Amino acid sequence: MTMSMSMSMSMSMREACPECGSQQFKKNGHIHTGKQNHQCKACGRQFVLDTTRQVIDDAHRRVVERLLCEKISLQGICRAIGVSIRWLMDFMVARFAAVPEHLHVQPVTVSRDVLLGCLEVEADELWSFVQKKTNPHWVWIAMDKHTRQVIAFHVGDRGRDSAIQLWQNIPEAYREQATFYTDQYAAYLGVIPAARHRAITKHARKTNHIERFNNTLRQRVSRLVRSTLAFSKKVDNHIGAIRDFICHYNLTRTALLV
Repeated sequence: MTMSMSMSMSMSMREACPECGSQQFKKNGHIHTGKQNHQCKACGRQFVLDTTRQVIDDAHRRVVERLLCEKISLQGICRAIGVSIRWLMDFMVARFAAVPEHLHVQPVTVSRDVLLGCLEVEADELWSFVQKKTNPHWVWIAMDKHTRQVIAFHVGDRGRDSAIQLWQNIPEAYREQATFYTDQYAAYLGVIPAARHRAITKHARKTNHIERFNNTLRQRVSRLVRSTLAFSKKVDNHIGAIRDFICHYNLTRTALLV
């Protein structure tokens, strides 16, 4: 039995025009779902008689939430769950809007991290695009080297302003205490305090954790695959999908640390 077969249906049949109440109407083609369309002869309102709706229960909604963090297209989710693309888009936008800005980052503990001076952060940039490849949107990411949690991210261009925005998104305890490891990209210079900035080559293996996370992002978020048909058409949805996955990833990391 498929998931869609277990969903409940809300049954309802119209006998009159929902606008004026007239029972004088005629057939008028079909709507996008294939249902028979009708048009009222009195007021011209178009409507369907069969208003049966599929009710998506909480169990299926939780499955959809998990699938949004896997490398599967929106149309693929619709086929797998048995929902319409219109419902999925509305659900996805509401889901992205509810994702917290704090990314579920585990708070820094003063005794372990600050006083011992062992806070270390890896930072890197990831290429992506919105709508077309000539419209690049770089994903700037900062990761705690020890907990492997993503502590901040920013989506923008690859200039200095984006580096500044990433720095401002990083929690204060890290900005004041941590040592930062980045590649030798010039945009970081002057943004991260020089005394705590280590611009290194990849051979130094000080950014291998965040580079591995970049690979995880491309493997799990279909919008970030270089050659994909599941690319983002809106910047807000692009950022929302990335934030949603990062929150999911951080919660997983937190569970492993407990």
